[in-house]
Amino acid sequence: MKRTEIVSVFQKRIFGLALTIGAASFVMAQQKVTISGNVKDANGGVGYASITFKNQQNSQLSDAALADVDGNYKVDLAPGNYDVNIEAVDYKKFTQTIQVEKAGAIAPFVIVSDGKANLNNTTDIQGVVITATSTKPYKVELDKKTYDPSQDIVSKGGSLQDVLSNVPSVSVDTDGTVSMRGSSNVRFLINGKPSALLGIDDGANALQSIPADQIEKIEVITNPSSKFEASGTAGILNIILKKNKKTGFNGSVIGTLGYLPQTNLNTSLSWRKGNFSWFLNGGGGYRESKNTNRNDNYYNNITTIGDETESHQNSEIKNKNSNYNATAGIVYDITDKTSVNASGTVRTFESDNIGNIDYNYLLFNAPNTYTLRNTTGTNNNLAFQGDFGLDHKFDDKGQNLSLSLSLQRNRSNNNTNIKEYDDYNTVTSLQNLISQRTVNKNIVAKADYELPIGEISRLEAGYRLDSNSNSYDNNVLESTTAFPTLRNLGLYTYDAQYKELFNAFYVQFKSKIGKVGYQLGLRDEISNVTIDYQNLLTPGSIGYTEPVVDRKKNYNNLFPSVFLSYEFAKDNQLLVNYTRRIDRPRGFFLIPNPSYNDNQNIFDGNIDLNPSYVDSYEVGYSISKKKFTINPTLYYRHQEDDVKMLVYNTKESYEVTPDVFKDRIVFHTKPINLGTDDRFGLDLNFNWDATSWLKFMGNVDVFGYNTKGSTLYQTLDKDGNEITDTANFTGNGVSTRSRLTTTFKVDKTLNFQVQGFFRGGQKTEYQHRKDMYAINFGASKTIWNGNGTIAFNIQDVFNTRAMQSTTYTANSVRDSYMQWQPRQFTMSLTYRFKQGEKVEQPKRKKDINSNASGDDQQGPM
Repeated sequence: MKRTEIVSVFQKRIFGLALTIGAASFVMAQQKVTISGNVKDANGGVGYASITFKNQQNSQLSDAALADVDGNYKVDLAPGNYDVNIEAVDYKKFTQTIQVEKAGAIAPFVIVSDGKANLNNTTDIQGVVITATSTKPYKVELDKKTYDPSQDIVSKGGSLQDVLSNVPSVSVDTDGTVSMRGSSNVRFLINGKPSALLGIDDGANALQSIPADQIEKIEVITNPSSKFEASGTAGILNIILKKNKKTGFNGSVIGTLGYLPQTNLNTSLSWRKGNFSWFLNGGGGYRESKNTNRNDNYYNNITTIGDETESHQNSEIKNKNSNYNATAGIVYDITDKTSVNASGTVRTFESDNIGNIDYNYLLFNAPNTYTLRNTTGTNNNLAFQGDFGLDHKFDDKGQNLSLSLSLQRNRSNNNTNIKEYDDYNTVTSLQNLISQRTVNKNIVAKADYELPIGEISRLEAGYRLDSNSNSYDNNVLESTTAFPTLRNLGLYTYDAQYKELFNAFYVQFKSKIGKVGYQLGLRDEISNVTIDYQNLLTPGSIGYTEPVVDRKKNYNNLFPSVFLSYEFAKDNQLLVNYTRRIDRPRGFFLIPNPSYNDNQNIFDGNIDLNPSYVDSYEVGYSISKKKFTINPTLYYRHQEDDVKMLVYNTKESYEVTPDVFKDRIVFHTKPINLGTDDRFGLDLNFNWDATSWLKFMGNVDVFGYNTKGSTLYQTLDKDGNEITDTANFTGNGVSTRSRLTTTFKVDKTLNFQVQGFFRGGQKTEYQHRKDMYAINFGASKTIWNGNGTIAFNIQDVFNTRAMQSTTYTANSVRDSYMQWQPRQFTMSLTYRFKQGEKVEQPKRKKDINSNASGDDQQGPM
C-alpha cells in the first residue's frame, strides 16, 4: 500500500477514535475523582508498594495502584468508603479505611517492617498531586523469567523484533534470527500456543508484524518444564499480548512515524460489563528496509587458464512492506466458576523488493568477467486463527480444568523475476521466473487439569494434540541466450506435502519440604511425520529424483524435568533444574530439492535429517530487594546429532549459446546431523535503581562451546572430477553477549534511555564469526495528565550492527558481510482513555510454588 493511503487510514481512524475518546472522557468526568498520596516508613518513601482500594458498597468500583520508586501513587476512584490494603517487600501488610469525597491528596500511609503499624484514622481528601508509577522490568520465577517491556523506551512504536532485542538472555541478529545463550533453536509461542500471527515466514518479516505496544510481557523459559511442549532446545519465548481487565469502556491508540520511511497506527479497545467482555486489538503500518550483503570468495590451487581465482558478490535489496492485523475476542462468565471464551485473528503481510547483485570474477591468465543480476519480487501472506476455550473452577482451592482449541491457516505466495546481464551487456543472458506457494494448516487441542493436595502441594496433568500440514508448490521458468523461450526447470519445479501429528501427555507434581521446593514432571510425545515429494524431471534425466510417497518418520520420546529451589529468605533463593528436549527439523529442511532463489547459492533439503536431543542443566541464584535484583545462572547443555549447515561448492556448466557452455562455481548449503555440541556458561541478569533518577538493567552471558564432528561429502575438483572431501566442524572457545540499558529520569514525566549491545565472535575450524555491537537511544515524555506519551528513539546510532564471518571450504575461503537494516529513527504518540475500574480477581488458595499467568497452558486471548 502506498504511503498516501496509510496517511489517509491514519486520519480516518484518528477522527473516529477522537469521538470515542471525547464520549468516554465525558462519562469518566461524571463518575470519578483523582486522588494521590504517598506510602512511607520512618526513613522516607517506600518504593513499589502495592495499594488496593476496595469499595465497601460495590466491588466493581474497586481499583489498585503501584507506587513509584519514591512511594508516590495516583488513582481514579468513585466517591465512597474504601478499605485500603498495602503490601510491600520486607513490610507487614497494612490495612485502613478511608472516605473519598472529592479530588485531592490524602495523608501519607506509614508502614513499618516490624509489624507495629497502626493507622486507623480516616483522612479527608485535600489537593491534587500527579505522579508516575513504576515497576521492575524483570521477574524470576521457579521455571521461567518474565520481562515487562512497558519501560522499554528504545522500542516504543517498534515491533516484536525491537522488543526482543532488549530482553535479557535473548539476542536478535540483523536478519531477524533469534537466539538464546548462543543457540537459535528457539520455540515461539503467543499466549501459550503456536500462532498464525507469526506465520510461516521466519526472520525479521514475521517479528515485525506484531507491534510492540500490543505486547504485555514476554516469558523467557530457558529450561521449560514437562508442562511445555518439548520443541526448542534453546528454550521457549512466550509472547503474552495485552487483554484489558477493567470494567466499562477502555482503550488506547498509538501512531508512529520513522525513517527509513515507516508509519504505523495501532489501537486497543475493550469493554466489560457484568459477566460479559470483549476486546479488539488491531492496526497496520508501512515500512521500508535495506539489506546489504557482500561475499568475497578466494579459491585455492588454480592452475588452469580460465579458472576463477576470486569472485566477489555485492548486493543491495530494498524492501517496501505493509502489514495489518486484527484480533477480536469475547469472554462470558456462565457462572462464577465457569467461563467460555472465543477469539479470532487475521493478519496480512505484503512486500515488494528490488535488488541488484554484482558478480565480479577474476580468472587465472584470462580476462576478468562481470555479471549484473536484477531481481524484483513480491510476497503476500494471509493468516487466520480462531481460538476457543472453556475454564472451570471446581472450588476456590485451585482445582481447575481448562479446555482449548486453536484452528490456524497461513498462506504465503512469493514471486521473483531474475534477469542477468554478462560483461556490461544490455542483452539479457538469463531470466528466471520463480513462483512459490506455501500453505500451512494447524490444529492445536489441549486439556489441562490442576488438583491441590493439602496445603502446599499440587498435581497437574494434561493432554495436547498438534496436527500440522504444510504444502509446497514451487515453479521455476528459465530462458537463456541459447534458449530464449521460457522453459520449466524440472529439477527445481516440484510439489511437496509435509504432515506431522503430535500426541503429548504430561504429569507434574509440586510441593515443598521446609525451605526446599520441588517440581517433578514427565512428558511423553508421540510424533508421526509424513513426506510426499515429486519434481517434474522425466526418469533418466540429469537430476531426476524418484518420487517420495508416504515417507514416514515415527518417534516416541520421554522428556523428564526436575526443578528444585531452596529459600534462604524471602526473595532470596537458589534454583536447580534439569530438562530433556528435542529439536525437530523444520518441514522445509526435509524436502529433498534444491531451492532456486539464487542459482549461485543453493539450499539443498535433506529427507534423511533426524531430530537432535539436548540435556540441559541449570544452577541459579535469585535475590530481589527494593533497589536491585540479581539473577546469576550457571548452565550446561549437551546436544547430540546436532544440525549443522554444510557449505560446499561445485563447478557447474550452463549453455549460453547453442553448443557454447560456460562454467560457474555454485555454493550449496545443506542441513545434516553431525556430532555433538556442548554449551556451558554464566548468564547474569540484573536491574538496579541506583538513585531516584538513574536505573540500570543489564545482561551478561559468558559461554564456552565445544563442537565435535566431521563428515565426508562429494564435490568437484578444479578439473570437474568428482572427489571426496572432509568438512570439519570441530572447534571450541569462549564467547560473550552483553547488554546494558541505562534510564535517566529527568522529572516525573521525562525519561531518557541509552542501550548498548555486544556479541563476541565464535571460532571453529570451519567458520569464524566476528564481534558485533550496537548503541540505541530513546526518550519518552508523559503528557496530557498521564494519558499520553510521546517517544523518540534511534536504533543503531553508529550504524555498526552487521554480521561478518569467514567460512573455510576445501578449495576456497569466503568472507561475508550482511546488514539487514541500517540506522533508523522513530517517533510515536500514544493516547490512553478509559472508563471503569479494575475487576477484582477471585482469590484461590495460595500455591507456594505458584507459576501463574500466561504460560503454555493459558487459554485463548
